[in-house]
Amino acid sequence: MKKSLIAAMVLASASFGSVAFAQTDVSNAPQALDLVDNTAFFGSSFAEGNNGNTFADRFTFTVGGTVPLNLDSIVASVSRTADVGLDITGFALYDDTDTLLTSGTSLRSGATDVWTVSGDALEAGAYYIRVNGNIVSDNGASFGGAVMLMPVPEPEAYGMMLGGLGILGFLARRRKAKG
Repeated sequence: MKKSLIAAMVLASASFGSVAFAQTDVSNAPQALDLVDNTAFFGSSFAEGNNGNTFADRFTFTVGGTVPLNLDSIVASVSRTADVGLDITGFALYDDTDTLLTSGTSLRSGATDVWTVSGDALEAGAYYIRVNGNIVSDNGASFGGAVMLMPVPEPEAYGMMLGGLGILGFLARRRKAKG
C-alpha cells in the first residue's frame, strides 16, 4: 500500500513537472514606439501552435523636454470565445531600470480582454510598457493598443482657469442684477 502511494505521488509530481516545462516564453523582441505628437500604436502577433506558451512583450519610448508628461494607454485582444487566441494577464509601466511604476487595470476578460494603465508626471527619460499573457489555443493570436502622453497642467494654468471662471460668474451675476 505504501509503495503504491509513493509511486502514485512520484508519477503525479512528474506529470506536474512536465506541464511546467511545456510552457515556452514566446515573447517578441522589444519594440521602440514611434511617438508622433506624443501618441503611438503598438501590438504583437503570435503564430499558430503556441498553445500553453506565455509572453511578456515590451514597448519602449522616451519622454523628452522639461515638462512632465502623463501617460494613458490601453491594450486589447479579441477572439470568438475565451478559449481561442490569447489571454492578457498583465499590463504595466516601467522605467529604464526595470522599476515598476504602475500596474494596469483589467476592464474586461474572456473572449475580449481590455486593460488600461496610467502614469503620472513622467520626467524626461526612457520607459516601457509591458503586456503579459498566455496563448490559450493553437490558433494564431494577436493584441493591439495605443499610448498617449499629455503635458501635466501647471498650477498657473489652474489659477488662470479659476480666475476666468470667477470673472464669468461676476459678469453673469451683474447682468442678472441689471435685468
